[in-house]
Amino acid sequence: MSPPMRSAGLLPYRINSGLEVMIAHPGGPFFAGRDKGAWSIVKGVVKRGEDDVQTAIREFEEETGWPAPINDWVSLGETVLRSRKVVVAWAVACDFDPAALDPGMFQMHGRSYPEIDRVEWVTPIVARTKLSEAQGAFVDRLETHLGLNSPQ
Repeated sequence: MSPPMRSAGLLPYRINSGLEVMIAHPGGPFFAGRDKGAWSIVKGVVKRGEDDVQTAIREFEEETGWPAPINDWVSLGETVLRSRKVVVAWAVACDFDPAALDPGMFQMHGRSYPEIDRVEWVTPIVARTKLSEAQGAFVDRLETHLGLNSPQ
């Protein structure tokens, strides 16, 4: 049996009047009308010969058009999606402007679509409604790391 697919990614966060995390909405027709549970951290598949950190950096840059922050990553561990894909993530303090998103593109059925069509800064409560339950665990872990109470 082959090992489960593995992805790695980053969860940007900032603290203004409170904690906010940046989440991404996938591009393409399948996700066009979906919101709750459809959003994700910025992540991608770990390629053969690539480590998790390299993947997180590459995917962040490819999917957002922004340079990946390389300092002070907070390990958020792993989670397993319903598809059985394993996702490993890090949180990183930064403050990107969602209006400056310049996503990579993919082809499907002869048309070009952005890998992610938008990103938003959201509160942890909102993030938990937009992310899958498995990825919502990353928000919980970030709050624990920062010493914030999780309002669940």
